[in-house]
Order: sequence, then structure tokens, then C-alpha cells
Amino acid sequence: MEIRQYEIVLVNLDPAIGSEMKKTRPCAVISPNEMNKFLQAIVVAPITSSSKPYPTRVEIRQTRTKGWVVLDQIRTVDRVRIIRKLGSLTTAEIESVKTVIKETYVE
Repeated sequence: MEIRQYEIVLVNLDPAIGSEMKKTRPCAVISPNEMNKFLQAIVVAPITSSSKPYPTRVEIRQTRTKGWVVLDQIRTVDRVRIIRKLGSLTTAEIESVKTVIKETYVE
């Protein structure tokens, strides 16, 4: 299965340890297409349906549901954990994710 940056995929995050997000949940693909094409590991950010407005979380709206991309829980997973594709972030959501990643991890 071809995985593309900013797609939303269903991922089995178990087993998790401590405060890591767990269970099978949607995740936004963060790793660039070149990595996704050649590596077995994919970098994802979990999506939750309940969150407080933390500065490291980006609100998204997908098919009648609201959620938050949790950029303080970015995780690398083996592609065997990816169950299926669910959709993609919108252009506006992608820009928000890029801004928060830059503000949180680069500057």
C-alpha cells in the first residue's frame, strides 16, 4: 500500500507504554513521500476526538467529525501497524500542521 504524507490512516498503536496514545486510531502521516516510499517505518501523529486546545494540537474536521492531530505525540511505526487509509488532511489543515511542527520542534 502506498502511503502519502498528510494522509489519514488507521493505525494500531498498541502496545503503548505510560502516557503514549494507545488503541487503534486514525493518524496523520507526517513523514515525507520519499521516506514513505522506501522505508518500512512511517512517522505519524495520532488523531483524537477529545482534546483541550493545546498549542501542539491542530483541530481538523473530517466527514461529520471533529478531531485534533496530536503533534506532541508524534511516533514512528512499522507500516504493518497501518490497517487502511481513511482520507487526507485539507490544504488548510496541512498548513496548520506544518506551522505547529515548525513552532514546536524547529524554532
